[in-house]
Amino acid sequence: MKEALSNSLHQALFRILRPLARLLLRNGIPYGEFAELVKRAYVEAALEDFPGERRKPTDSGAAVMTGLTRKEVKRQREILAGQHIGKSEVLHANRASRVVSGWVHDAKFQSAAGEPAILPFDGALSFSELAKKYSGDMPPRSVLDELLRVGVVSVDSDTGNLTLTQRAYVPVGDSQEMLQIFGEDVSDLIATVDHNLVCNAGSQRPLFQRTLTYNNIPPEVMEAWRAHAAEQSQKMLEQLDSWLGPKDRDVSGNQTAGSPQDSYRTGVSVFFFEEVTVAETSPLGSKSERAL
Repeated sequence: MKEALSNSLHQALFRILRPLARLLLRNGIPYGEFAELVKRAYVEAALEDFPGERRKPTDSGAAVMTGLTRKEVKRQREILAGQHIGKSEVLHANRASRVVSGWVHDAKFQSAAGEPAILPFDGALSFSELAKKYSGDMPPRSVLDELLRVGVVSVDSDTGNLTLTQRAYVPVGDSQEMLQIFGEDVSDLIATVDHNLVCNAGSQRPLFQRTLTYNNIPPEVMEAWRAHAAEQSQKMLEQLDSWLGPKDRDVSGNQTAGSPQDSYRTGVSVFFFEEVTVAETSPLGSKSERAL
């Protein structure tokens, strides 16, 4: 049974690594650099996620678990300590995205109808004020340039006023922002799958995870399907955002000064996929809805 599970895991890992290898090669990341990062991830996981009965994880214990030498574990641990990589310091949302979220949810920057207001660039209740509130120390002009670049904001040629044309910031290409989103989205998906694989052994509830798949769709349907899937997915995310967004403390302003507060990072990810499949006949049909 263990061998069968191992083979299944190997097959799953190869499917994950195949598109990852394509992305790495496109961005000039050689195998050695990737292998170094894998070592670092193994050491961090061994030290943080599998402490066992020990109060403080040891290099020896991590070496036994990972198969690395104690010297290598020590080296990677020191690199991790020097980089200060931790869950609390991961950039969970880039600044441009936070500006868009503030524009959508902050009543101060909404119209009387509750929609994102048309804003001047400077002055009271302006884009500059919005950007300073939600993007930290980023210059408002830099934030605006990025939102204009991806088509999220339009400028009135007569007045110079700014209109939010989309309620989601989606960077394009292999930009720094897109690669950050890639890291977060894939990490979140794997963490959800991992949670659902082991939650039955404990008292935790499974997290929602569903995939709708058909494998015999004719090519002439695909253009309409891409548009329909994008439209409906965007509507669903905007509905969820309208419920959850106003409850974020940064938007609601519901902060308790002087006292630490627990908080959750949570959300729902939606992604579209397609690939050309080899023609085959299945008497059982081709629809599949999967969940763990």
